[in-house]
Amino acid sequence: MQTYSIDMSALQERIDENSTFIHDINSELNKVIIGQRYMIDRLLVGLLTDGHVLLEGVPGLAKTLTVSSLAQVISTKFQRIQFTPDLLPADLVGTLIYNQKDGEFTIKKGPIFANIILADEINRSPAKVQSALLECMQEHQVTIGEETFKLSDPFLVLATQNPVEQEGTYPLPEAQVDRFMLKIKIGYPTASEEMKIMRANARTGAKTKLKRVVTPKQILKAREVINDIYMDEKVEQYIIDLILATRNPEKYRVADLKGLINYGASPRASINLNLASRAIAFMEQRAYVTPDDVRTIAMDVLRHRVIPTYEAEAEDITPENIVDRILGAVQVP
Repeated sequence: MQTYSIDMSALQERIDENSTFIHDINSELNKVIIGQRYMIDRLLVGLLTDGHVLLEGVPGLAKTLTVSSLAQVISTKFQRIQFTPDLLPADLVGTLIYNQKDGEFTIKKGPIFANIILADEINRSPAKVQSALLECMQEHQVTIGEETFKLSDPFLVLATQNPVEQEGTYPLPEAQVDRFMLKIKIGYPTASEEMKIMRANARTGAKTKLKRVVTPKQILKAREVINDIYMDEKVEQYIIDLILATRNPEKYRVADLKGLINYGASPRASINLNLASRAIAFMEQRAYVTPDDVRTIAMDVLRHRVIPTYEAEAEDITPENIVDRILGAVQVP
């Protein structure tokens, strides 16, 4: 049995002290982003836990604007990379250039050498380019020629993709998608939000400048605090039960899902669900994790890790449907 020795009042003071920038970031982003609270919160979870985020939605839903605006409020280096069918791995990570005068090769670093990377429309590039990016995400390093370079910390990839049914896309393989901590699906704004968006953008030349309100040092310090947030063993077991229910649904009162799940969630899912739940608690300025924190973020951690069978797809049963059933069946502590 795991035991904890934590001064909860001291931890709460650290959380209060190190979470003030969350409000500052939200205040700045609200100047240019209307609605999309769900997307902003999930991007902050990724930022706070060193977890990469995949955003999926049709064009025009402010995915790129939100990511670039988030980068503007952080005192760090940002690069936007537009993925296209003719993009090469060298265009991403860099390459060796031969200098005829000196007779030597010199290294030209690519745009991946930044703190926040916006991989725009990642599924419009072929597998080689996707693999080059995902290797950087996993290893936090790049090899060019015979030299290996560490990437700066924090290093965060925020990738956007259009739904795969859009023409000219290359779906990410399941093993590669698994490297993203969260996959979030962006929906259309409400009628009132659409009205505000239209009014705010129906002017030419008007552009709001955002202030830098947080430093990389503050983000790294917040990550240390998140590591110390208390999680009861019952909540840990709840996370494990959710993950195991995707692999053996018959043991968790959802036996009818057995023929609908091809592959359940990987061990990365339990690790990421634990971390993301702590980040939710941190954003709520709490020193402990509740089952509701787990349930809040579970869909975004699991939707890309639960692979339906062909039978499920034939019946229009989505990973979201399966995760919903599991969240409803597994007993909450």
